[in-house]
Amino acid sequence: MTITDSTNSTRHLLDVTDFTVDEIRQILALAEQPIESLGRPLAGLGVSLIFEKPSNRTRHSMEMAVVQLGGHPVYTRGEEVGFDTREPVEDIALIMEGYHALIAARVFEHSTVTRMAAVVGVPVVNMLSDQSHPLQAFADALTMQQCLGDLSGKTVAYVGDYNNVSRSLGEICAMLGMHLRFASPHGFGAPEAELERLALLGAPSVEQSVRPAEAVTGAHAVHTDTWVSMGQEAEKQQRLQQFEGFTVDAAMMSLADPEAIFMHCLPAYRGIEVTADVIDGPQSVVFQQGHNRLHAARGALAFLLGVRPEAQESEGGS
Repeated sequence: MTITDSTNSTRHLLDVTDFTVDEIRQILALAEQPIESLGRPLAGLGVSLIFEKPSNRTRHSMEMAVVQLGGHPVYTRGEEVGFDTREPVEDIALIMEGYHALIAARVFEHSTVTRMAAVVGVPVVNMLSDQSHPLQAFADALTMQQCLGDLSGKTVAYVGDYNNVSRSLGEICAMLGMHLRFASPHGFGAPEAELERLALLGAPSVEQSVRPAEAVTGAHAVHTDTWVSMGQEAEKQQRLQQFEGFTVDAAMMSLADPEAIFMHCLPAYRGIEVTADVIDGPQSVVFQQGHNRLHAARGALAFLLGVRPEAQESEGGS
């Protein structure tokens, strides 16, 4: 059972920090609710899904989330709209606003989604930018809650470079009261200002090291990501050398809490950032995590459209 608040002004999902801790908990609660309890806030309405960068999980999870909320997703490739080549970003957003109840975009530059949000009166959702990946972060938090229970006081370790994925993961984990540990090679870690910002968001502790073992020891959740993201293919061989020793293998996982889970946002490259025995092993929850991309997207879209969980669900925070 849900209630709809039609008095809210337009909200956007560009970064995790666009929401308060209570609102994050409400989104996670909506993600756990049965589909039928959310109603059909998109009945008869369209949602524009613009993919400047291609994706498997993001496209399928977002399209199905829109369908489950009663709407019609319209997938558009980046070259079909041509941000700032065929048309200015603002013109594209204003046109889409006239067709759709919500605009979502997966882009190269974060400024693209901020420019869209600045000119339209419908919600804009960042499906990934060079700065952040908030929908992935909501799925990650949802998965950790399901596996670990209350996340406050738990420790999350991220092994790899400080990128858009780890940035959003750090934000949501900090806001939910988790201890943060990052392990990155020299030159690939978070700036000191970023670590201070995450601490101010609510993390009881924020640590960074160039030694993965330090980050993973005693952690309740161990995350990693590909070392070569889309657009970095020319740097592959150099990065493989620079990240030597950062592969999450069984020996590294043995340092974590005995009940620790392994997480990866996918796609994964077995034998590079993670060994096959870890990602395909009993501690891995990567496919549950991937499936939660759908549930997290549905919860986030529902929230932006004014759907709220019942009071006891939002207060429970799960």
